[in-house]
Amino acid sequence: MKTNIKVYFSLLLILASFEATAQKIDTDSLLVQAYKEFNEKNNSNQAKKLAWQAIAIAPDYLDFHVLLGRIHQRASDLDSASFYFNYVLERNKAYEEVYGYIIPIEISRQDFDKAKFWIDDAKSSGLPLGPLLGFEHQILIEQGDQRVEYDFLKNLLEQYPDQSTFRQRFNLLDSRFNSDRVGLTYSLTGFDRDGVGPWHLVGAQYIREREWGSLIGRVNYADRLSGGESITNGIQYELESYFFTGKMSYSYVGVAYSDAIVFPNWRLGYSYYKNFMNGWEGELGLRYTKVTPPEGDRIFRSGIIGIGKYVGSYWINLRTFIQNEESSFYPAFTLTSRYFFGGRFDYFTFIAGYGTSPDERTTLGQFENRVALDSYRAGAGYYKTLGKNVLFGLQFMYNYQEFAPGVTQSEFEGTLNLQYRF
Repeated sequence: MKTNIKVYFSLLLILASFEATAQKIDTDSLLVQAYKEFNEKNNSNQAKKLAWQAIAIAPDYLDFHVLLGRIHQRASDLDSASFYFNYVLERNKAYEEVYGYIIPIEISRQDFDKAKFWIDDAKSSGLPLGPLLGFEHQILIEQGDQRVEYDFLKNLLEQYPDQSTFRQRFNLLDSRFNSDRVGLTYSLTGFDRDGVGPWHLVGAQYIREREWGSLIGRVNYADRLSGGESITNGIQYELESYFFTGKMSYSYVGVAYSDAIVFPNWRLGYSYYKNFMNGWEGELGLRYTKVTPPEGDRIFRSGIIGIGKYVGSYWINLRTFIQNEESSFYPAFTLTSRYFFGGRFDYFTFIAGYGTSPDERTTLGQFENRVALDSYRAGAGYYKTLGKNVLFGLQFMYNYQEFAPGVTQSEFEGTLNLQYRF
C-alpha cells in the first residue's frame, strides 16, 4: 500500500513537471510570436492579444509586461506604458533595458521626480553612466532653469571632459549669461622679403553679453610699414551681434566701416548657426565687402557653408567660402580645431586653410589683391582664463602667400589677445 502511494505521488510530480515545462514552452513561443508581430509586422493589436494570452497562463512572466509597455509607448499612451514598466522594475531590477524605456517616458509625462528616482536606481544598479547623465540633462532642459543647467554641465565636464554633446550645450549657455568684457588685441605680421613690413594691427573692443545674445563694438587701427617707414595707416569701426533665434540656434550680423585704404570701405556679414544632436552644428552665411582702391570701387560677395562637430573634448570646424566678383569666383577653406581643457575660453587651437576669406582681419586690407591668388596657411594658439576675470590668448600663424602670379612670400603673424571680464 505504501509503495502504491509513493508511485502515485511520483506520477503527480512528473505530470506537474511536464505541465510546467509545457507551459514554459508555450509562453516562450508566444513571446517570440508576439515580438515578431510587434517588431517585424508592426501589428501591435495582435502582439497585445498574444501578450494577454500568455499572462493568463503565466502572470509572473514579466517579459510580456515589458512588451505591453512598449506597445503602449509606441501608441503614445504614456500613462499605460509607465504603468507596465514600473510594474516590471518594482518586481525585478534585472530588466536593465526597461530603465531606457521608463525614464524618457516619465520625462515626457513631466513626472521629473519619478524620472530622477529611476535614474538614481539605475546608477545604483551599475548601468552605464553616459545615457543616465543625458537623461538628467534632459530633465534640466525641460525644467527651463538655464542657470541650474549651466552649473550641472560645468560640474559634469570637470569630471567627464570628453562628453562632446554636453560641451556643445555648455558653450552655448555660457554666452547667455550677463557678462561685460573689454579687450585689446595686437597682431604683428612680418615678411621674408627685404623692405616689406612689418604690419601692425591693434584692436580695442567692448563685449556685452545678455540672455538674448551679445553686442560687440570694436575699433581697429592698422599701420603698414615698408623700409622702416609707415606707408599707410587708418582706423576701422565695427559693430557685431550674436543673437539667439531658438534653443539650438543663433545668428550673427556685423557691419564695419573705414575711409582708409588699409581697410575695406564697407564690410557686411550675416550667418545663421544651428546646433544639432550628437555635437553637430552647421553654418550658412553671406558676406559683402566693398573696397576702394585708387583705380575704383570693387565689390565682392561671399557665401559661406560651415560644418562643425564636438568629439570628446575637441571641436572641429570646416568652413567653405565662395567669393564672387562680377563673373569670377574664388574659393577659400578654413579648418579649425580646438581642444578644450576647461571652460569656453580655455583651449588649444590649430588652424589650417587655403585661399583668402573676408573673415581674416589681418589681411583684409589687401583682400582684393589676394582673393584670386594662392595662399596656404597654418597656425596654433593657446587661450586661457587667468583667475576669474582675465582672458589671455596667444596665437601664431604662417602663411605661404602668392603676392603676384607665380611669385610667393612667407608671412609670419603673431597675435596677443587680452580681455577683462567684469
